[in-house]
Formats: sequence, C-alpha cells, structure tokens
Amino acid sequence: MIGVVIPAHNEESHITACLSSILLAAEHPGLAGQPVSIVVVLDDCSDQTEQIVSAHGVSGIEVSFKNVGKARAIGADHLLAAGAKWLAFTDADTVVPRDWLARQIEFKADAVCGTVEVDSWNDHGELVRSKYMKLYQFIENHRHIHGANLGLSAEAYRNAGGFQHLTAHEDVHLVADLKRVGAHIVWTATNPVITSARKDYKCRGGFGEYLANLGASLGLPALDPQVSAGVSL
Repeated sequence: MIGVVIPAHNEESHITACLSSILLAAEHPGLAGQPVSIVVVLDDCSDQTEQIVSAHGVSGIEVSFKNVGKARAIGADHLLAAGAKWLAFTDADTVVPRDWLARQIEFKADAVCGTVEVDSWNDHGELVRSKYMKLYQFIENHRHIHGANLGLSAEAYRNAGGFQHLTAHEDVHLVADLKRVGAHIVWTATNPVITSARKDYKCRGGFGEYLANLGASLGLPALDPQVSAGVSL
C-alpha cells in the first residue's frame, strides 16, 4: 500500500485542488492497482478544511500541534501502522502531476526528492520570478528538498528515524538522516509539483518566506503576512 500524508492548517482555499490531483494520481495505471491511502493531518484547523477533506472521502486526523514536523510524523505513523510500504508527502496548497506516485515508485530508490514549480508569480512580480529561476536547478541530480514533493520507502523512513518535530526544515533534517544511514536517494526534476506562491504563507522558514526574502534582497517592500507556525513547503 502507498500512503500519502498532507499536513494542513486552515487550507480551505487550496485543499480541494490538492486532493483532486492526488486522487487522480492514485488511479494512474503505472501503479498496477496498488492501493493508495491518503491522510490529511488537520493541524489546529478552524475553517472548512475538515469538511472539504471529508467530502472527498479522504481520512483526516485532527491535532493541535501548530508544528509541521510533528504533523507529518503523525500522518506517517498512522499509515505505517496501516501497512504502507511507501510514503509520499506533499502540502495542502500544492497540486501534484497525474504520474507523481507512479514516477516515485518507478525509480526503485529508498527516497525520491522532487522539484517544485510556482503556480503564479502575480503576487511577487517579474524581478522575483527571474531571480528564483536563476537560482533554482530544474535538473536531474539537483539538491533541492521540499516537503511538498518527497517520497520514501517505509523501511528508509524507519531507518532514518522519521520526521523530527520541528516547526520548519523538518524535510531537510529527514533527508540528512537518510544520507546518514546510507539511503539511495534520487534527485529528480521529472515529477515536479505546482505549489502556491501566496504571500500569506503559513510557516516561517518555509517556501513562502524564501520567496519573500528574494523580494527583500531585490529591495522590494517587505511583506507582513499573518504568519502562524504550521505547514511548510
């Protein structure tokens, strides 16, 4: 069984697109009928996220951590207990391609680190987009790490000790632990996900703040989003 974990903190505006894309990926013929179980870890949600998840027939786990590392870990533990042999992770404001899961499995690796593409640059402008594109490596054997596009075997996850309960960079620490235990990691740009470049990002130290910092480095006005610790990209 393949397990998919999605942490979510008040994501009613994005979760429908995310779940729709994952449900489609779960039906890809390349999976040869392997069952896929999806769980959304509802971390301190006070909006309609839970109701939307339920309407899609997807399982939700209600917690109140405001901690993305702990949320991912709880979701992973739930799926491992249910018998998952492969774990895939993304975020609630992200859309995955139809072959996302099939491509991860196809590599026959211990872990697969994928890339991200931005849905729209309207909120940031051409200067930020240009700098991002200049710095980002859309190539094989890149070294980008995103919790929004990560997959690994259950064995590798356990050997590495799982996600640490961190409010940011939990994905970076997990990959470091995978390297420490000698896991075979594939770094690919062939299965990119599309994620939001919104300014009201959820986590300091995550992808949203990275984009904000790019703008600041270019002398653009500083952002003042309502940030709450929760979900990182």
